Amino acid sequence: MSDVKSNRLMLENLVCPVTQGTLKFDKKSNELISSEAKLAFPIRGGIPIMLIDEARKMD
Repeated sequence: MSDVKSNRLMLENLVCPVTQGTLKFDKKSNELISSEAKLAFPIRGGIPIMLIDEARKMD
């Protein structure tokens, strides 16, 4: 399996650590967005950082 395909599958299976809801990948900001929790989780070096303390709060 290619790295791109496996990375996409991994991102599709992640859920918000706060709400357990789905996340939306924002390619422009390279973040996983939880609309319900109003948090944006960064992806650094290809690794999603799913720590609440590391998430950016959204309005």
